[in-house]
Amino acid sequence: MNNPQARDDEFLDLSFTVDAKTPRRLGMVVLASDYTIESEFRQILHAAELETFASRIEMATTVTPQTLAAMESKIADAAGLILPGDTVDMVAYCCTSASVVLGEQTVMSQVRKSKPETIVTTPITAAFAAFNALGAKRIGVLTPYRRDVNEKLKAYIENAGFDVPLFASFNEENDPTVARIDPQSISDAVARIVDMADVDMVFVSCTSVRMAAVVAGIEQRAGKPVTSSNLAMAWHIQRSLGFNTVQPEYGRLYSLDLGGRTLGS
Repeated sequence: MNNPQARDDEFLDLSFTVDAKTPRRLGMVVLASDYTIESEFRQILHAAELETFASRIEMATTVTPQTLAAMESKIADAAGLILPGDTVDMVAYCCTSASVVLGEQTVMSQVRKSKPETIVTTPITAAFAAFNALGAKRIGVLTPYRRDVNEKLKAYIENAGFDVPLFASFNEENDPTVARIDPQSISDAVARIVDMADVDMVFVSCTSVRMAAVVAGIEQRAGKPVTSSNLAMAWHIQRSLGFNTVQPEYGRLYSLDLGGRTLGS
């Protein structure tokens, strides 16, 4: 069967204009094994004029110093898959323990191989900013990690100038299981830390831990500021990009700017 040749008048070439302004853009490098951070970021960041673009990075489901360190050579490629050839305003590398094992500066330099002009944050970078904004020096820490990872995190926090009077852990190295730890277990653990140690606040480390929906209640029970890797990083992203929305449902931190000043006062 012969196909007749298309005539020029069957095709119409159109002109167009483009939007003069685009929303701010956030890139996320997310662990392949993470079940939690994308949904929590959607929940927290919904009020900001911010588009998010996630890239997954290969990571074993078991969290050990060795599996964390193995990510270093993959970070630049993962970041490069976020809007290739275009820019983003900020990139969040979404693993607390790897940021500690590799070091924040190593993570940031790897991201900037692909996104050289961007602001980069990590969960531990954001946590330190949160500690400072809250005026906290004595940090109670709760993690799901095994002992060798915990030792590295404790030393990293202390080397940054903070005290860790009590470090508690669920000792679970499997990420899919960590994502299913229920709110009551987290609330009970935070309350126990506060009861046992003189702390200024409690930090719950690990992007797989689910806390955004329940942190206000946990904080109220504890009587101390409480934040998590995801909560601290979402706050740090918003404040770094100029979004100063007060969101008390996500804890005391969300009433503050990066300098620790109360917003709206």
